[in-house]
Amino acid sequence: MLIRKFSLMLFLPLAALVVCTAAQAQSSGRNRRTNETVRNPPTVSLATDVKTLTLCPRDATLATTQVRLKADAKSPDGNPLRYTWIVSGGRIVGDGANPVWDLSGVAPGIYTARVDVATSPDPDCMAFATTAVRINECPPLREFCPNISINFQDVAAAGNLITFTADVTGGTPGVTPSHDWTISAGRIVSGLGTTSITVDTAGLGGQDIKATLEVGGYGRICSASGMTQIPANIRPKQFDLLGDITRNDEKARLDNFAIQLQNEPEAKGYVIIYGSGRARRGNSPQERATRVRGYLVNTRGIDSSRIITLTGSPQGALQIELWVVPVGAEPPTVRQ
Repeated sequence: MLIRKFSLMLFLPLAALVVCTAAQAQSSGRNRRTNETVRNPPTVSLATDVKTLTLCPRDATLATTQVRLKADAKSPDGNPLRYTWIVSGGRIVGDGANPVWDLSGVAPGIYTARVDVATSPDPDCMAFATTAVRINECPPLREFCPNISINFQDVAAAGNLITFTADVTGGTPGVTPSHDWTISAGRIVSGLGTTSITVDTAGLGGQDIKATLEVGGYGRICSASGMTQIPANIRPKQFDLLGDITRNDEKARLDNFAIQLQNEPEAKGYVIIYGSGRARRGNSPQERATRVRGYLVNTRGIDSSRIITLTGSPQGALQIELWVVPVGAEPPTVRQ
């Protein structure tokens, strides 16, 4: 509903009525017969700057509750004027010819304002005029969702903590939103009820984690989602297991191990040696590890940075585990 601003006032006068008592009329007749001065009644017209108001406290553009009144009164005899205001709703603020009509708190409907204008020294002979203003109901609130965007990692390693953070802007004015997160997997460790959550991804290798935020308070479903991929855990591969074999057999098995490492140039080779507890001289786990590493590096040409040798507790018999560990895989565990 269009409301005219005060700076664009359009005053619409209404016809005024004049009321004089019978005694005054008779007195006026006698005055004319005796050539005495006849006092003329005042005239008045009344206007407002607006004829319609829509009271909507939630909307600053529709929050105006005041109407400016303008009484244009004249005394033909130049006598002083006295103004009396009567309204059917609201209250008059100020006095004189141009008060403010405050309609705050009134119900929708039509309200009238009346001004009575009297002159001195004839207060019983006066003029009055009325005007009306319509108060419209506040239009229904049009609810709309805010803009919601979710910031998240595209990919994360299983076991890491990841975050989903929402930017929430706009939406129905005056709403205090709520924030309700749900996730497809994992565990929310912090941030419930806020715009940012932290999720534990332990044990979620090979899954996608979808986080959805529903922002409440807008009379409709307002939500957005984000998804982080958790790649499957890359495991080390045990390539071979050697016992207490001859030197030539060991070299042949190490040749195959070297070929596999050459086929996977990004992988590392782990050699884990468990002694028997009765090792012969020159055949201790540390000595075997040095010999195996030397063969792979010096004879088979494998980069020394790719060969890792480890020793474990004796297992009753000599064992040599050969492992291929791809990039991103956890190294094998040494048994103790």
